[in-house]
Amino acid sequence: MAFVVAYLIYPVLPEKMASHWNAAGEVNGYMSRFWTVAMLPFMMAIFSLMFILIPRIDPLKKNIAQFRKYFDWFIFAITAFLVYVYALTILWNFGWRFNFAVVMTPALAALFYFSGVLMSKAKRNYFIGIRTPWTLSNDVVWDKTHRLAAKLFKWAAGFSLIGIFFGKLAIYFVLIPVVAAALISVVYSYVAYRQEVK
Repeated sequence: MAFVVAYLIYPVLPEKMASHWNAAGEVNGYMSRFWTVAMLPFMMAIFSLMFILIPRIDPLKKNIAQFRKYFDWFIFAITAFLVYVYALTILWNFGWRFNFAVVMTPALAALFYFSGVLMSKAKRNYFIGIRTPWTLSNDVVWDKTHRLAAKLFKWAAGFSLIGIFFGKLAIYFVLIPVVAAALISVVYSYVAYRQEVK
């Protein structure tokens, strides 16, 4: 569908298009019409192929089968996110004006929340979740880490939504909580492993 839309709108778009926005939501990068229109549909295609391959090539694919329904919903969430970014990019280049950082915030919050849901169900595997040497070596450590990570990423989603009300500062309400959630999860995986070893 994205490729069809790209084909239909291509002739009426400008030769040089806004393609990148800074943390304040202001344009700071441009690309040719072809690459701006084609890049995200190509990314969607690549991600789709990657998501098809992951459950087939993972040595622990039997574990992925246990939470496949949630993985499929996460694939939908990623695709919907890319479609949303694509729509915003096209609308901007048609003349609509908005703070890109602010309108991206709810989409990122939804993605973080879906990540939390996926982590709460994920079983040990090599592609999806908090993959550290400690989680990959022990099912108990994996489960403990992902229970915590699921809560942290859902909280990060909530904090991200607050950024909607802070204009140019919105990006910090997105980045700081999600980076903190990831770092805390990694550190906790080591702590949980040490507890299991003892």
